[in-house]
Amino acid sequence: MTEVGAYSAESRNGFNARVERALADDQLQHALKRLGSGFVEKRARAVARFPEFERLRDAATSIKNHVLANLADYLEKFESKVTETGGQVHWCVDAEAARNTVLRICREADARLVTKGKSMIAEEIGLNAHLTAHGIEPVETDLGEYIIQLAGETPSHIIAPAVHKSREQVTALFHSAHGTKPRHAPEDLVREAKAVLRRKFLDADVGITGANMLVAETGSAVIVTNEGNGDLTQTLPRVHIVLASIEKIVPTLNDSATILRVLTRSATGQETTVYTTFATGPRRPDDLDGPEAFHVVLLDNGRSALLGGEFHDILRCIRCGACLGHCPIYATIGGHAYGSVYSGPMGAVLTPALWGVENARDLPHASTSCGRCESICPVRIPLPGLMRHWRERSFSRRIDPRRQRAALRLWAWFAARPRIYRVATGLAARTLKLLAGRRGSFTRLPLVGGWTDGRDMPAPEGGTFHRQWHRRLEQ
Repeated sequence: MTEVGAYSAESRNGFNARVERALADDQLQHALKRLGSGFVEKRARAVARFPEFERLRDAATSIKNHVLANLADYLEKFESKVTETGGQVHWCVDAEAARNTVLRICREADARLVTKGKSMIAEEIGLNAHLTAHGIEPVETDLGEYIIQLAGETPSHIIAPAVHKSREQVTALFHSAHGTKPRHAPEDLVREAKAVLRRKFLDADVGITGANMLVAETGSAVIVTNEGNGDLTQTLPRVHIVLASIEKIVPTLNDSATILRVLTRSATGQETTVYTTFATGPRRPDDLDGPEAFHVVLLDNGRSALLGGEFHDILRCIRCGACLGHCPIYATIGGHAYGSVYSGPMGAVLTPALWGVENARDLPHASTSCGRCESICPVRIPLPGLMRHWRERSFSRRIDPRRQRAALRLWAWFAARPRIYRVATGLAARTLKLLAGRRGSFTRLPLVGGWTDGRDMPAPEGGTFHRQWHRRLEQ
């Protein structure tokens, strides 16, 4: 598997240590509570106001399935349309090829300053560090991305990259970077960032954006934003570069409208974002503005290997981030604990595919398998099942720790012998209830320290699950 970006070395180890730091970070915990009550409630209200939502989820799922079944054809059609409108498509097999392609385009434009819209692919390939190392200054123009760039950090969330930062922390960053007096009001901080970035927009030689979708019918790249920075990034510089992965294709403009209707409601709880922009080729002779050159850098980076396999469904992902906000694990540890640009349930599936499960073994285990992510995914990706596939692969390849594999083998032995299993679990349930006494719970228990370190372990009430289930059926 291809290693990607600035995250690869950290992905091999350190997950547990990152989790411990996240749990001990009071500021992060406060921010995660705010995030959970924000995105989740906004999405719920947006869906409640839109009775067609479930039907459109089915339609969006069908569109993505159709594209993946015919991906090569639509990619070729997209390239043909981009070329027809005066642009150029660059095919990149891995992160290194994509980084070097962007660098070459920047050098050909004699670029010294590059403005960037929010792009998860740019994060995936470690583009900023690469450009900086070759004497080109990249400037993030999305407010959240700009904040974490000043902080020297990576995104904590694919929609709200600086959600882990407090207002006081942003104030300190701006004061240090801009040399201005501290401002605490959000509107003042936004105004200050605008003043700094305005000059960057005007001076930039190249603008780089991501793409929420690529439309095969027209050769267009689609971005959705709430700040307008994406429009300035792709229209003011002489050169516009679009960074996108190959699965972002949709067949037609009508299909893009269907995806947008589920994307925005799932991502931010909006009917539509403030800006939805379709970029199609460079400036034409009668255009008042726009770039002189239009480039689309298409990245594979292991995705084509997923087509038709166990993890095919993750390629439907439209990067709405809804699964992050609804995941109890993400809501407890945040995005940085995953050690990857892609966090939460979708990251727990996609990261092992990009890096190899041996480099991201812990991520598929970072799940309670509660199913919330699958239930709200706008394109119905069976995320818990895909994480289970990674767990099975990790176990079969002996990547998991020896003690963990031994415990699973022991459990499998009992589970394959129902009578012994029922007797053993029944005895264990009665013993735990007796030992718990009037308290009804345990503050410490052998083998479950990961649970009792943070909460009490309740004693079983009413026997085993099977026993309670059968009693309920008999009622």
